[in-house]
Amino acid sequence: MSRLKQFGQFWYDFIIGDDWRIALGVVAAVAVTVLAAHNDLHLWWLLPLSVAVLLGVSVTSASRPRR
Repeated sequence: MSRLKQFGQFWYDFIIGDDWRIALGVVAAVAVTVLAAHNDLHLWWLLPLSVAVLLGVSVTSASRPRR
């Protein structure tokens, strides 16, 4: 396996991990926070709230029994 492919797989596993929806939620929360800050809106609380909600979603989906 080439080093470039290994490097790409490491970052995919590190960022995406087990659930791509959580990674997408974090990216969306960061993007909305950046856009709000760029437009002089004070929505700093959005990022910690998003992380808390995404953590709850992650724990709930992980604790559900698989069929």
